[in-house]
Amino acid sequence: MREKLKALAELQNVDLEVASLRKAADVHPRQIAELERELGVARSAIEAERARLTDMERQKSQLEQNITDEKDKVKKWEARLSEQRSTREYSALAREIDIAKKANLTMAEELAELTKQLGAAREAIKSKESDFATKQQGLSGRMAELKGKLGEAEAQVKSLEGRRSGVSAGVDANLLRRYEAIRKKKLPALVGVVAGTCQGCNMNVPPQLYNQLRTSLGTDVCPSCNRIIYAVEALQETPAATK
Repeated sequence: MREKLKALAELQNVDLEVASLRKAADVHPRQIAELERELGVARSAIEAERARLTDMERQKSQLEQNITDEKDKVKKWEARLSEQRSTREYSALAREIDIAKKANLTMAEELAELTKQLGAAREAIKSKESDFATKQQGLSGRMAELKGKLGEAEAQVKSLEGRRSGVSAGVDANLLRRYEAIRKKKLPALVGVVAGTCQGCNMNVPPQLYNQLRTSLGTDVCPSCNRIIYAVEALQETPAATK
């Protein structure tokens, strides 16, 4: 009975190690996703700044074209002034020329201000792109590190699962079936009984059952939590006889 218990305990040790590795590794995908989100937010901010810069450049180009068109219009109107035969027509055209020139002055001021803003925006973009490149390098390095750890954990789990196959082959078939059924719901599925108390649920087991476990060095089922139980003495090494 003791050998069957030892085989099952060894199997559970493997399962506990696998569970511990998986729990530790579970945090890596979440950390990677958070870093990717952070990088995505930073990238979106840069793209938004670039889009704003492109829009300002489009405005500047349109303003420059409007100024050119208005200047051409003024030149044509000025050339027509001498052709006007009546004072009324001359005054009307002169008034239109004056309005167009004032509009050109306003647009020129707008163009100067927009050009100034564009210069500042380009410098800001350069600074932000440099910051983003540094951030991207740091986050990419961290993500690579986490992915490496995740890969190592997966490799360890795979190795342990291979070891588990060999260990489970040495466990009593009936005991293994019971263990697997419990393990799917809770781990550890195999727990010791210390001083009459189940270490899985911290409830006392019947004294007769505890005595039986200590005598047989085998296993039974906890009446409270339904885990497989054993007396801890069963797995303790027997002191070597003194000569």
